[in-house]
Formats: sequence, C-alpha cells, structure tokens
Amino acid sequence: MPLTGTYTQSDQPEGVPPLDLTGERTLPDVPQENYWYRRHLAVYQWIADRVEGLEVADLACGEGYGSAVLATRALEVVGVDANPEAFEHARARYSSDNLTFRRELVESFDQVRDAIVFLQTIEHIRDPRPLLERFARLAPVAYISTPNLLTLAPEGAEKSDNPWHIREYRLEEYRALLEPHYATVEILGLSHARKLKWHELALSLGWDRVHKGLGISQAFYDRFTPSIAASDFRLSNHNLESALDFIAICHV
Repeated sequence: MPLTGTYTQSDQPEGVPPLDLTGERTLPDVPQENYWYRRHLAVYQWIADRVEGLEVADLACGEGYGSAVLATRALEVVGVDANPEAFEHARARYSSDNLTFRRELVESFDQVRDAIVFLQTIEHIRDPRPLLERFARLAPVAYISTPNLLTLAPEGAEKSDNPWHIREYRLEEYRALLEPHYATVEILGLSHARKLKWHELALSLGWDRVHKGLGISQAFYDRFTPSIAASDFRLSNHNLESALDFIAICHV
C-alpha cells in the first residue's frame, strides 16, 4: 500500500505548491514513495508510445506527471482532476503548448477524444458502469488500469486496507466489468523486472530475515527504494493472475 502521513513533495520548482502524500494518489518527488510512482510511470510511458499524434484525455490525472508524459507523444492532452490542490499543482508544474488541465469531475467530462486514459482510479468508484458507458461514447479506445486484488490485499481478503479503494478486482471480475461496454478488451499485466525481480528472488530466499537480523533494513531501503526506475517494471500478457496491476486496452 502507498505511504501516507507526514510526507510532502520536495524540491518543487519556484511557484509550484508541493502536495502532501495522502494515499489517494501517488506523487513524484517523495523518495519513500518512489516504488509506487515508478510503477505508475511505467504504464504511462507504455501508453505514450501508443497515442502518438492523438488527442487524449487523462482522467483523474492527479499530480499531472502522467499527463505530461503523454504530451511528449500525443497531439494534445487534457488532464482532468476534481481535486483543487492537485489541479493547481499540475497546471503550475507542467506546461507545454499541447497540454492543458481542467478541474472537473471525471463523471461530467464530455469532450470527444481519440483516446481516454484512466489509470488506478476505477477501484475508487462504487459503480463504474455509467462511467464506462460515457468513455465508450467519447473515445474509440480507452486505457484503464487497476490493481490486482490477489497481489494487493492479504491472502483471502476481499480488499486491501487502502481506505480510498471501494472495490478491488480479480482478473475475471475486471474483464466482466469492462467487456459489456467495448467490442474488444485486451488485458495486460504489470510485473517486476530487473532489480525488482532480483529483489523478489532475494526475499524468497530469506533476505528479509537477513537484513532485519543485521539491523540494516532502514539503511537498505533508504537507498534501494529511491533507485527504482520505471524500467524495473514490465507489461506482458503472461501470468496475469499474479500481475501487480491490470492494464486494459478497450476498443469500441
């Protein structure tokens, strides 16, 4: 689960109000949060390569970093978020001729686009079906992601302890939610790669007991967590049941 509490963005450009980490959205520029930021960034970068030359809506864009990534390839990006602090931060922090931000509820957004991006937010919504119907009317393709219940929540639990999440999905539940609204739904899974894969292997061999026994846990993760990069994650259609997140490519 993402960190919450006494963490605030550091080293913001002049005139950009830093955001506090609440757990509702991930943030760059918080070293302790870097794992979650890079986990989300990897997906934004993957999508950016697929929306070149398109008009894109990044809905529930939060801090705005993902909209800025999309704008490096898209013809035009509008980032939409209802939170006033996130909106003010995003428009102060990220500026380009093809990028704008709007403070608006996702449910009221009605601008036709070539593609909609809606990442790590559907789990916050009690009944997402009307929203999915709207997305299908507004754009021929939507990129929609959500965490995998089976790898986020404790074994046997119906939800993680993230207070912002209303419902978390298993793979087939997620597919069943999306398919009535789209002609085709392809789901990919995000998993660890490179040094995060090595870290997984080390944990399976007892590394957690070793670093705790040596009293170096804090020192190790103070160095390891900020070093994580987007390239330490990968997207594929293999072993979806054990994926960290599901990324759906939905075509009308």
